[in-house]
Amino acid sequence: MSVSIKSQREIELMKEAGVILATVLDELEKIIEPGITTKHIDQIGEEIIRSYDCIPSFLNYNGYPASICISVNDEVVHGIPTRKRVLHEGDIVSLDAGVIHKKYHSDAARTFAVGNISKEAQQLIDVTRQSFFEGIKFAKEGCHLYEISNAIATYVESFGYGVVRDLVGHGIGTSLHEDPQIPNFTQNRRGIKLLSGMTFAIEPMINAGHFSVKWLDDDWTVVTTDGSLSAHYENTVLITKDGPEILSLR
Repeated sequence: MSVSIKSQREIELMKEAGVILATVLDELEKIIEPGITTKHIDQIGEEIIRSYDCIPSFLNYNGYPASICISVNDEVVHGIPTRKRVLHEGDIVSLDAGVIHKKYHSDAARTFAVGNISKEAQQLIDVTRQSFFEGIKFAKEGCHLYEISNAIATYVESFGYGVVRDLVGHGIGTSLHEDPQIPNFTQNRRGIKLLSGMTFAIEPMINAGHFSVKWLDDDWTVVTTDGSLSAHYENTVLITKDGPEILSLR
């Protein structure tokens, strides 16, 4: 395993990429409403990304056919936007996006409510988001990688939710996916020691029910096996001596 340490110049470029991506997700949140199609969200997202002279990280990545991964309700990640998929009152929708800015990637995800949602759905969204912040308490020089994983899992499982195990976070830089892998579930080993200049995409994917998932026939869309709701929260994070710096959150 080779985990890259970013130079100050690389960090500055990744910060720029992160701000752009945060703006994209903030703007997309404004158009989430009942009646909109997932394809329209994707089209608007791509337009915003390209307006900053950036390239969508996901478009054609290993054959993925869209710029924004849009996953609804029991879809965990990698949902493919279509003109036929319409959002309805009470749905929850996860948007996962990335941008390439001057050769450097940023990666982030949010789960949003579509209109009025149930208290149970809102709690899932809130717990998933907070689990990220519980994890990054350990995203600083001198800690070990899986302290992040264990903090996420401990928090989530206290609510009785399932932490997805088939998908994990990752390093990020000039490649969308770099070493190391970053599980969100409890680990027995400590993992690598964290050093300033490492950049990670930390992304809890949390199911209201069991942690198990399956892939649909499109070979992309991942869904919960029990049909329970799933939420996703992700940011690109810089490790420093003083703690984490979140690059994709304004």
